[in-house]
Amino acid sequence: ASASAFAPAQTGKASTQLAAFENELGVQPPLGFFDPLGLLEDADQERFDRLRYVEVKHGRVCQLAFLGQIVTRNGIHLSGDIDYSGDSFDSFPNGIAAVLGPDAIPQAGLLQIVAFVGFLELFVMKDSANGAEPGEFPGDFRNGALDFGWDTFDEETKLSKRGIELNNGRAAMMGILGLMVHEKLGEIDMVADLPIIGALQ
Repeated sequence: ASASAFAPAQTGKASTQLAAFENELGVQPPLGFFDPLGLLEDADQERFDRLRYVEVKHGRVCQLAFLGQIVTRNGIHLSGDIDYSGDSFDSFPNGIAAVLGPDAIPQAGLLQIVAFVGFLELFVMKDSANGAEPGEFPGDFRNGALDFGWDTFDEETKLSKRGIELNNGRAAMMGILGLMVHEKLGEIDMVADLPIIGALQ
């Protein structure tokens, strides 16, 4: 074998580029900088900001989804009827079965939900990644209108709150995935009795 077979691999450029993201918000113990799929190899700051925007948005959606699971499975539903036929909100199943199961909400209702989400995506929840003026950070949807006192916080508090949201979003992404898996396990008679929300059926 030649001596070159034992030479160290040339990883200087890639590791230098990855090191540029090792001090970003969200890089913390116990995982530190975690990119097992290599999405940030040869990436620039614009690519990182786009991925962070997507991570924050998915985290926010999953936090709402997880909270929705907990609330509806505790028997709390909107009052009144979901349609003109007199079907009440609590007459439909909880979880993914409300959208995909045999007793799911009518297709017209699902289309209304999709249209509303699309409207929010295109016209309300905008940041620099989808046409708005650049905000302070990826996922900043204030758009010069909503603030809720954000500007009253010092920089350390802002970073702390953003880090908390990022971690809660990451946990919610895993949590809602786990709930969906457990819900499907119930279809093959493997019902799991979960804390807080009980058995998913």
